[in-house]
Amino acid sequence: MEFVIKISQFLLSLSLLIVLHELGHFIPAKLFKTKVEKFYLFFDVKYSLFKKKIGETVYGIGWLPLGGYVKIAGMIDESMDKEQMAQPPQPWEFRSKPAWQRLIIMLGGVTVNFILAYVIYVFMSFIYGDTDIKIDSLKGGYWIENPVLVDLGFKTGDKVIAINDNSIENDSEIGQYIISAETITIERNGSQQVIDLPDNFLGQLSSSGNKDLFEYRYPFIVSKVADTSLNKSADLIKDDIITGINGKELPFFDQFKNELKNYKGQTVNVDVLRGDETLSRALKVGNDGTVGVFRSINPNKFQELGYYDVIRREYTFGESFGAGADKFVKTIVNYGAQLKAIFTPKTEAVKGLGGFKAIYDQFPSVWSWSYFWGITAFLSIMLAILNLLPIPALDGGHVMFLLFEMVSGRKPSEKFLERAQVIGFFILIALVLFANGNDIFKAITN
Repeated sequence: MEFVIKISQFLLSLSLLIVLHELGHFIPAKLFKTKVEKFYLFFDVKYSLFKKKIGETVYGIGWLPLGGYVKIAGMIDESMDKEQMAQPPQPWEFRSKPAWQRLIIMLGGVTVNFILAYVIYVFMSFIYGDTDIKIDSLKGGYWIENPVLVDLGFKTGDKVIAINDNSIENDSEIGQYIISAETITIERNGSQQVIDLPDNFLGQLSSSGNKDLFEYRYPFIVSKVADTSLNKSADLIKDDIITGINGKELPFFDQFKNELKNYKGQTVNVDVLRGDETLSRALKVGNDGTVGVFRSINPNKFQELGYYDVIRREYTFGESFGAGADKFVKTIVNYGAQLKAIFTPKTEAVKGLGGFKAIYDQFPSVWSWSYFWGITAFLSIMLAILNLLPIPALDGGHVMFLLFEMVSGRKPSEKFLERAQVIGFFILIALVLFANGNDIFKAITN
């Protein structure tokens, strides 16, 4: 069931982005009376799941979910229709249109992607508002388990108060600045300390296979006892809070987890808070240092117990336009920083480059419209920026040649454009293979 939910969100988001991106090319092409021969969701390599001709355009769904396309008459694209290009130019063809019209047609897809992301952020601000956590309010600081962070000197209990020269007040700001982080200032036991990060910090994180960085510390709230647990007959019920072992107070789950390692194969007495009553229960510890009790992740309960303070802000519809713009700009800047890191060899951030599985993994295992729209907005910006890269076969490649034509007054020859398209196609295939190969390598090694 989890796979069905995740793949449904993945395909729905991908389909929405592709259709709207291609619609961004389709609409200006039609406005400029340019013939559009095909409009496809996914690629129809030798086969279509569905197709229907309406007017002069064939609309369809291909079987290969790696993207989509519109085939515009008289345009050198991935179809490499040399027969058509060998014929004299016709007034309804792309190549016959003025350069400024062709530029608008080519920029239509990324324009729609940017608009879509902004609109999503506006409505998310209006419907869901914003929530964040004040770092000062974190009880016990962060839980540090990632081996990369541990090796650099971070410890459980640290609070992040600055990244580079940027002061950090809210938890969400860590994700905003971590991509370009060179130094992180922490507060430990009331004093500040600066930790220098290596150039290949991002590469180390990618290689470690551990996605967790700075996690909240929370109590051990019981969800249920596993049916196969040594303690299946123990008197523990949902929402019990385990607060200690053998009289030792352990307010955080990470403390409990580490303490159990000292009692492998033994029986311990744990303190249990049930409502206002404190109980004692004997639990058997397995040879692996666990008790077979599932914990509950309940953010509202954690806040109620005073483990952190949640900041909530709601927006009027008018205010949502400004809040949406702020999210939109921050996402673009953050993704730009990611691309810069990927193209900077010393960061080794390229190790974190992922393909379709990496995108699929972003979606939660339960259906959540707030997560779905948030991820879709980010992917829409990602798709727009990647399409603007000056690589032949991408929109950015076509735009590059059009700008050259408009500035120089000379149009590149069709033979040159055909060769550039082939080169661009192989570059794209190499990037797709590399990104998805990274997914496979990480799945095998982690």
